[in-house]
Amino acid sequence: MISRPIVRIALAGVALGFAVMIVALAIMSGFKKEIREKVIGFGSHIQISNYDENNSYETKPIERSDSFADVLSKVEGVKHVQEFATKAGIIKTQTEIEGVVAKGVGKDYDWTYFKKHLVEGNTFSVKDSVKSDAVLISKNLAKRLSLKVGDGLVMYFIQQPPRARKFHISGIYETGLEEFDNRFIFCDIGHIKKLNDWNGTQTGGYELSLNDFDKLEEVGNWVYNITPSYLNARTIRELYPQIFDWLGLQDVNGVIIVVLMLIVSGINMISALLIIILERVNLIGMLKALGAVNFSVRKVFLYVAAFLIGRGLLIGNIIGIGLCFIQKQFGLIHLDQQSYYLSFIPINISPLDILLLNAGTLIVCVAMMILPTLIITKISPLKALKFS
Repeated sequence: MISRPIVRIALAGVALGFAVMIVALAIMSGFKKEIREKVIGFGSHIQISNYDENNSYETKPIERSDSFADVLSKVEGVKHVQEFATKAGIIKTQTEIEGVVAKGVGKDYDWTYFKKHLVEGNTFSVKDSVKSDAVLISKNLAKRLSLKVGDGLVMYFIQQPPRARKFHISGIYETGLEEFDNRFIFCDIGHIKKLNDWNGTQTGGYELSLNDFDKLEEVGNWVYNITPSYLNARTIRELYPQIFDWLGLQDVNGVIIVVLMLIVSGINMISALLIIILERVNLIGMLKALGAVNFSVRKVFLYVAAFLIGRGLLIGNIIGIGLCFIQKQFGLIHLDQQSYYLSFIPINISPLDILLLNAGTLIVCVAMMILPTLIITKISPLKALKFS
């Protein structure tokens, strides 16, 4: 039968097309998730700071309030609250000079993210009794300044009068986001307060970490409403809109890939179904002669098409999910971190997304099979049986 190899080719097309959909969506979802977590690692989900703050990285002080921090921590969806302050400065060595932003953190700072991205050394602890001279610096900055863990560095702050502070490097981190790696070092917030002549009740602002990124806008609006009028609460989307707009464009790429693969799979199955129908013209004529209506005969071929599409989806699931599992477990395919911010292709597979993709693909492909079955209505029982 000539239809057998055609059907196999169509099944292969459906399977490969669906595998491509799974892999493409898993990569795009993983890419968005990894980049998003990197950005959030530097600035948390929500930042509360002085409403008059400008973009010079010189945070204006707000009154530090334990009661306000307690209120924030009790907001539904908020996982952690921590204080911070930033101040621009210059690191100068014997041969190099770099402009950076010192981010001061307190004893309540959550180091989970940076512990995962440490390449050397350790994080430091902050105490109220004495200021720590330890700093965390990025691998890029350490390389350009020819510094290593344990080395000392002097940072100059341009103010009136100019001031300098000597630190020692306790750890070196690398996130892959050069925009941040080239800019931030982390130090004891006590140094920022002292340099700005703040009193003990002042701080730069608060950072809020959430349990669920999908509730960012909802929790962000709630926090904004309970924040005093002289303070501003901004989500990470509002702080870095260009990054999140860029990540949003990845959804468009995903839609384009899915549509193209659906069209290719549908055309393959239409071709196979037409050949199956043409090979069984005599059977169709006999069924009609026995009293079967067009709709009943068309349903038979639609069931056949749905069965074949289901087989193709099953094979595609095995291939696609298998490839994603291998990449997620072993990271075999690497990337240029300077270009893609990641050193390997990330994978993020959601069971719900896979189920919806299977259901959507099956429905769309079966719906596309309705068109070729229209040829059945044109087959005359008399002519079909006459030339059998």
